[in-house]
Amino acid sequence: MNQYHQLAGQLIMIRFPGTELDAATAALIGENRVRGVCLFRGNMSNQEQLARLTFDLRAAMGPQALIALDQEGGAVVRSTWVPAPPAAMGLGAADDVALARDIGAAVARAVKAMGFNWNFAPVLDLNNNPHNPVIAERSFGAEPQRATELALAWMEGSTSEGVACCVKHFPGHGDTHVDSHRDLPTVNKPLQELEEFEFKPFRMVGNRAPAIMTAHIIYPALDAEFPATMSRRILHDLLRTEWDYRGVIITDGMDMHAIAGRYGAGPAAVRALLAGADMVMALGTLDTQLETIAAIAEAIESGQLPMAEVNERLARLATLADAYPCQGRAYMEDAADRLVMAHGWRRSLTARGKPQRPAAGGKVRLVVRRDVVSDGVSEAGVPAAVVASMLGRLYDVDMVTFTDAETFDWSTLPDDGRFVFLASTSRLRYGPNARDSWKPDLHLALWNPYQALDIEAPALITYGFAAPALDAVEAWLAGTLEANGTVPVPGFA
Repeated sequence: MNQYHQLAGQLIMIRFPGTELDAATAALIGENRVRGVCLFRGNMSNQEQLARLTFDLRAAMGPQALIALDQEGGAVVRSTWVPAPPAAMGLGAADDVALARDIGAAVARAVKAMGFNWNFAPVLDLNNNPHNPVIAERSFGAEPQRATELALAWMEGSTSEGVACCVKHFPGHGDTHVDSHRDLPTVNKPLQELEEFEFKPFRMVGNRAPAIMTAHIIYPALDAEFPATMSRRILHDLLRTEWDYRGVIITDGMDMHAIAGRYGAGPAAVRALLAGADMVMALGTLDTQLETIAAIAEAIESGQLPMAEVNERLARLATLADAYPCQGRAYMEDAADRLVMAHGWRRSLTARGKPQRPAAGGKVRLVVRRDVVSDGVSEAGVPAAVVASMLGRLYDVDMVTFTDAETFDWSTLPDDGRFVFLASTSRLRYGPNARDSWKPDLHLALWNPYQALDIEAPALITYGFAAPALDAVEAWLAGTLEANGTVPVPGFA
């Protein structure tokens, strides 16, 4: 490989399949001097395996390796055996800056111990669109000032433990009804409205954020042609020049359909770098990664991407890697951090509509989705049997499952006097069938809080389905915990 491929390799982040560093990926890294890798759930099986993998990656990439993951909290986590962090909106519901900082630090201790030095969190998107299919509980709330204060505290906790954060998704993914993994969204708002809302958290955070991730969204008020990821007006002119942001700018995954399906991997990567990105997240296949490297190398060699700009990008990436060195270490704070996380979930628990507790030992019915699936961004939801087991510690439980909420007939449930729980274990909003006819006595909204608006019933909202979330629900049902959280987005009063 020539020098231009080795320069290009340093400007991309890759992913790869499996739980070991395979020969093809090792060759890609070594021949092209790739310094960035993002790992996902499929790359992880347990602590020992992951420690070996990140050790091998550090050895292959060298001392300036950037090894990243999405360990946000709630449903968006990649390592599921470390203490489970509450979702951002749960921390918004608790409304406690000190708690947010403690959670961010606890997340970072686990992330650091597993061999990572870069966490793609926290989310700065302000979720004011109830039908947003991909953000929802990943947002700290809808009020710019308070949501940003909580996100800053979380980030300060992380950086204090030696893990770089990457705030996302600039300039804001909160007011979309399209998932950019599947199509290209547009936020068509006047510039003044964007500055007062979407942009505000990113401006407030400023240079305290080591890195910023771009959004694959078109903002016609700034650039009617290209999404932010590939817009020089947005990345270079607005973020880098007008706002004087000096940290690293990394794209969201370029394999997402909003980009890959429209522009092609190589051309899109070059355009993102020309727009002002420092690193391209080339999360496709080995073939598309090679295509991306070749396209960037050609742009450097031809002068389309000037060497002076390449050197600026390399310097920013080196500064990030030097400030947050990547090294594994023994994880010693597991028990204490589990208590921190559990406390966060308990503080998050939110009641809506004056829910009542069934009598201890009474007969109840649980209506719950049969399957749990991952949407590609989040981990799969909690299995029905796990919810039934939690309720079974307090009640005599009859479980009824459904596969499709739009065809499940609520009137077929026996009229036998059992107290009826509905447990919502997916992110999907309910359609007209459920909204019009389902009548539980208590709705356990165990993922997307907006589902509590779909069902006309009292609700307990957890903002996630991890084990400590179910423990908090059980404690409330047992009468040993009150639900004092407040949903930090409009519409729940």
